[in-house]
Amino acid sequence: MAGGITDTGELYSPYVGLVYMFNLIVGTGALTMPKAFATAGWLVSLILLLFLGFMSYMTTTFVVEAMAAANAQLRWKRMEKHKEDDEDEDSSSGVSDSDVLLQDGYERAETRPILSVQRRGSANIFEITERVEMGQMASMFFNKVGVNLFYFCIIIYLYGDLAIYAAAVPVSLMQVTCVTGNHSCSVGDGTKYNDTDKCWGPIRRIDAYRLYLAAFTLLLGPFTFFNVQKTKYLQIMTSLMRWIAFILMIILALIRIGRGQAEGHPSMAQLSGIRNLFGVCVYSFMCQHSLPSLITPISKKKHVNKLVVLDYILILAFYSLLSFTAIYCFRNATLMDMYTLNFTNCEIISVAFIRYFLGLFPVFTISTNFPIIAVTLRNNWKTLFHREGGTYPWVVDRIVFPAITLIPPVLVAFCTHDLESLVGITGAYAGNGIQYLIPAFLAYCSRKDTQLVFGSGTVNKHLSPFRHTFWIVFVLIWGFSCFVFVTANIVLSESKL
Repeated sequence: MAGGITDTGELYSPYVGLVYMFNLIVGTGALTMPKAFATAGWLVSLILLLFLGFMSYMTTTFVVEAMAAANAQLRWKRMEKHKEDDEDEDSSSGVSDSDVLLQDGYERAETRPILSVQRRGSANIFEITERVEMGQMASMFFNKVGVNLFYFCIIIYLYGDLAIYAAAVPVSLMQVTCVTGNHSCSVGDGTKYNDTDKCWGPIRRIDAYRLYLAAFTLLLGPFTFFNVQKTKYLQIMTSLMRWIAFILMIILALIRIGRGQAEGHPSMAQLSGIRNLFGVCVYSFMCQHSLPSLITPISKKKHVNKLVVLDYILILAFYSLLSFTAIYCFRNATLMDMYTLNFTNCEIISVAFIRYFLGLFPVFTISTNFPIIAVTLRNNWKTLFHREGGTYPWVVDRIVFPAITLIPPVLVAFCTHDLESLVGITGAYAGNGIQYLIPAFLAYCSRKDTQLVFGSGTVNKHLSPFRHTFWIVFVLIWGFSCFVFVTANIVLSESKL
């Protein structure tokens, strides 16, 4: 995720890129959005969703611009290296008077902005042909403190991701399998269960949750100690399952509303729910950290910004449809943190297979993603502490790094299974940094470096539509204000308890 330069991979058309980007953004966070909508009120939620979608689009264009600037600098450095190699060959074969004149001309050219690069047929110097990950861009454009802060933010976000995943799977299993008396298929009927309620015999619900968490950790935790990659076929399978589940939930909710069985009466605004809604929305629009892997293989990038606009419009429409059908179909009190669990009630779905498919849907998809994110986090830890030319002892490399990757999120999941709060806090803090602050700083620093190397007259062909410095300042002020707002809201909420 935050690595260096890698192969571009197989190219695909802009429309395939649009589908991939849609799949990347619409993930687990969408399952917690209906509850957050109901808690904050439909009007406030809609306004905030539209605004945060716009902000996410803006920072996405910042990252694309920084990717183009990074490609240009790498291309220029290779050209410089070729020149030096040619000079070394010339000097080894003897230097004539004409060679001296040519060298003097070259040195003079070095003292002024390098505009001739584009004039000599290299108009595509800003073309995005190499996959430069965010970690490499941070190393190119940030100082040492900035690089360390970048990795710190990425690591915290990945820890939050793993904690959400580690809690979501046991919660789904507990809700589906814990049966009490006549409530064998009434998870989504509004019946409120406490953690101390019985699950099976003497086993309480919280005990069942922790047993599932232990099993989840034992089964998937060992993958953290090895290398694992997401294969093409696994990606296709998880994407297919996700879309079947989302479409089923929307259709089932619409059917209930159409039959007059809707129970929801959402309020227009509840300011107390804004904190979690903000975090959920930021988490649900998260894609900036994966843009290099997504944008680079697109074959024709001329209209990449229009492609991104279309994607965000479709995503906003989808999130609105999912959330509005949910809050009007179900009462606020009955909406679950994991929306799929609302469809495990026999009165809503009579077909047992569909009930279990939706109830266990997060188990299948999250279980395939957990090892990949864990390995990504482990590799980021290694990169953060890596020193040039140094190697890690076997114990540190194979035991310590995997252990510090796996243990903290499992401990968090052991202490709480409040998914809405986990998603909200992860999005509001680390997600805020990755989605707003880092892209804004990347855009600012890459523009400065581009002017320094290529001169002020050079135009990046992938320059963001929000090219004025005002927008960068606006994003930074917004990002830091969100930190303050969320922190103050948490402190005030805790002081009331």
